[in-house]
Amino acid sequence: MKITFYAHASFRLETPEVSVVTDPYTPAVSGFAPIDEAADIVVMSSATDRFHSDPSHVRGRTVVNALLDVPPEGMTLHGVSIRAFPTSESLTFDYGRDPDANAMYLLTIGGVRVLHMGDVGNALAPATLSELAGQVDVLLALTGAHATLPLDALDEAITAIDPRIVIPMHYWHPRGVLKIEPVDRFLERYPEESVVRCGGSSLTIKPEKRPAPRQIIVMEQAR
Repeated sequence: MKITFYAHASFRLETPEVSVVTDPYTPAVSGFAPIDEAADIVVMSSATDRFHSDPSHVRGRTVVNALLDVPPEGMTLHGVSIRAFPTSESLTFDYGRDPDANAMYLLTIGGVRVLHMGDVGNALAPATLSELAGQVDVLLALTGAHATLPLDALDEAITAIDPRIVIPMHYWHPRGVLKIEPVDRFLERYPEESVVRCGGSSLTIKPEKRPAPRQIIVMEQAR
């Protein structure tokens, strides 16, 4: 499976047979350039958050809202397995409104299990952590703190879920507009030898070659 980091919480996951885009942002609001590429599936963690739910700049797509469209037992679309784990935005951050509902989602594509953390703002429930434990190869992790789960809670989730690869997302970037933490705030919590900077916006993950011990792979943003 090839993975490309567009920006913020938006990635492209693809095999020769199928392509998926996650959590597309609104370009005019986010500061990031349009994706302007085709995909078979767009999966969104929110129906309302402009940083996670604007598929208008992804061409030729089937749009899936993980919170609303995925049944409890999951679904399969174009050969991609999708499971949703309902969550919410932060219950303590002041949005000037009530927190919106959100969802994490687990995708199985090309034999690789990828958990996208959506925009969850609170420590994950023990039952959710137990259900995900040992079931995730790649964790797309919220590492910007403010308005998403605290880094202490993220550390606990990583330990409990035990993914082989963690890819940081949703952190401060000079092209972005959100005042959130830079990725180094998360990286400094882990041994230097566990961190790999891939030096580009794309990499290939093979299901038979998952690193042990765990690696944190920092990707460059393409948009």
